[in-house]
Amino acid sequence: METLRFQVVGEAFKKKPLEVKTPVDRPAKYFGRKVFNREKMYKYLPKEVYEKMMDVMDNGARLDRKVADAVAEGMKQWATEEGVTHYTHWFQPLTEGTAEKHDSFIEHDGKGGMVEEFTGKLLVQQEPDASSFPSGGIRSTFEARGYSAWDPTSPVFIIDDTLCIPTVFISYSGEALDYKAPLLRALHAVNVAATEVCHYFDPSVRKVTSNLGWEQEYFLVDEGLYAARPDLLLTGRTLMGHDSAKNQQMDDHYFGAIPERVAAFMRELEIVALELGIPCKTRHNEVAPNQFELAPVYEDTNLAVDHNMLLMSVMKRVARKHGFRVLLHEKPFAGINGSGKHNNWSLSTDNGVLLHAPGKTPEQNLRFATFIVETLMGVYKHNGLLKASIMSATNAHRLGANEAPPAIISSFLGKQLSELLDHIEKADKDDLFTMDGKQGMKMDIPEIPELFIDNTDRNRTSPFAFTGNRFEFRAVGSEANCASAMIALNSAVAEALVSFKKRVDARIVEIEKDFEGSGHSPVFHAIIDTLREDIRTCKPIRFDGNGYSDEWVAEAEKRGLDVENSCPKIFERYLDPESIEMFESLGVMTRKELEARNEVKWETYTKKVQIEARVLGDLSMNHIIPVATRYQSALVKNVDSVSMVFSPEKAGKLNARNLKLIEEIAERISTIETGVDELVNARKVANKITSEHEKAIAYHDQIEPKLDEIRYQIDKLELIVDDSLWPLPKYRELLFIR
Repeated sequence: METLRFQVVGEAFKKKPLEVKTPVDRPAKYFGRKVFNREKMYKYLPKEVYEKMMDVMDNGARLDRKVADAVAEGMKQWATEEGVTHYTHWFQPLTEGTAEKHDSFIEHDGKGGMVEEFTGKLLVQQEPDASSFPSGGIRSTFEARGYSAWDPTSPVFIIDDTLCIPTVFISYSGEALDYKAPLLRALHAVNVAATEVCHYFDPSVRKVTSNLGWEQEYFLVDEGLYAARPDLLLTGRTLMGHDSAKNQQMDDHYFGAIPERVAAFMRELEIVALELGIPCKTRHNEVAPNQFELAPVYEDTNLAVDHNMLLMSVMKRVARKHGFRVLLHEKPFAGINGSGKHNNWSLSTDNGVLLHAPGKTPEQNLRFATFIVETLMGVYKHNGLLKASIMSATNAHRLGANEAPPAIISSFLGKQLSELLDHIEKADKDDLFTMDGKQGMKMDIPEIPELFIDNTDRNRTSPFAFTGNRFEFRAVGSEANCASAMIALNSAVAEALVSFKKRVDARIVEIEKDFEGSGHSPVFHAIIDTLREDIRTCKPIRFDGNGYSDEWVAEAEKRGLDVENSCPKIFERYLDPESIEMFESLGVMTRKELEARNEVKWETYTKKVQIEARVLGDLSMNHIIPVATRYQSALVKNVDSVSMVFSPEKAGKLNARNLKLIEEIAERISTIETGVDELVNARKVANKITSEHEKAIAYHDQIEPKLDEIRYQIDKLELIVDDSLWPLPKYRELLFIR
């Protein structure tokens, strides 16, 4: 008689992907079809309204009510032509997901009938229940009012029959309850600070944009197998499971041929994503079996974050149509690579200059060096905060393994860039630059533009690596909202640039007092002096070696870098005096908002570990132990039967293996039962702690280690118990799509 596991496995393998209807047009033709983008605005809005919207989107102009009414009317016309009947404010609360409440366009017409309406008031503002989302104590249950407000810089889009309007989400008293509001503030701060520094080199710069290109890694598993794993269903990862004999050790999955069923899923996902304006560019097999990656062309950071949140939702829907479930947990399977979301970040000007890219003139290369060094200054000063921005109960399973950046923030620059910074730091100013006729100043070092052809190696152990014209923040988790990392990074860099500008201006005044004229201006001297100071200051953050080595942990601690690896304690960095000062001085978040967010982080961490402990206890007592006991009973009967048939001496030899297994099963069952009891008692003690901070630490220190201890025993039983009796799909079944 087949077990449930094999029935499920069989059904999963029978499933075939739905036939994907590929559009007749090429991607460029249907890209953005379901987005109210500039092209749609030009078509559906009056000319003067369109021009005002461009001013709002490009220059941050204020949107007045009359313009909002006209925009809403144009949106409704476009949406109804696309079959839309409802609208929603789409926002990103502190749940790591998105939220939406759908309303139809219909209103009473005053004559007993209905009319479809959509006004500027409905477009610009709504009132979701603020008490039902995580607020960290900012909102009590009886204080329900909160507001969602339209973000006109992120285009409205259509999902099924609903017009989705990207919005911020704030409390009645004005505090941010989401990720978008502080992200927009951080982007404004880095824009202002970077633009002012750019004016040293190019006074025509009016705006600096933060760019983001994320790389989304994920796993696919057959839906039938997923349904037969309560741990996957409830926690997003397998809480037990022995290694498959073959997993990723042959290195044959990475960049290999994409399985046919997966390719069909990818094609449909790309079509849906492109229609929603998500510029999908790359798809491929990742290192682990059943692991894949999708990456877009980089975009403005705010829009890129929205697109990533939208994509994670869309890919789950599309996957189910193909008989798959998407796993976004950073470590769904032990013993193989987990998933990250590498954030490729850079700054660019409104005239198209990448500020982290080398140039062709001395002035451009001095600007390049300035923005590299000040980025490193921000990362160095707030390395603990940056780690806190990407830390979570789920990402903690991935960080530090030999597959992902370690839980220490450092930056890899490569040989050429390191030599450039060392040269600026140590050489005499007169030796740094030489005059070369009409060509102006020229750096007396190897040509920096060669970096454009990737004349540096890559270091995959570096959490924050320079990759030619951008930095790659590799430590971000696969299911995370990129906004968390981008808020911290852009704020840290903005603060560094503000400090740089202040010190350069002060130095210019000092130099001008005694300046008698030379080959270089006071501005040049002031920039070089300040850069040298900062190069020396931030040198501890630069590390080009193996970030996985034990030696690096000791070395990082000597350098004063944050080496804490306890998730709840890492969150404390948000409340360091220097973190609070930075966020408040830039207008990104207040102390009250930071304290509230940390309450949410600690509470979320506790709940996730608590759920895992409950699920593991249930599976242990109601699935694993009964099956192991049944198999043990079968072995006992076999021993009794052998003893009845053979002589005591012969039976003793024949029963030796089974007797050993019976004893081992008994010992492991006893250890599991004791472990589950200890787990329950530890939770009872921890749950009495009133401080969310202390409770999270208790769950990390006292409860989480017990999960691994119980798992170890279960994984050993998996190798012993009759395969036909084992109640859960095994790794060898979960990890290979057929």
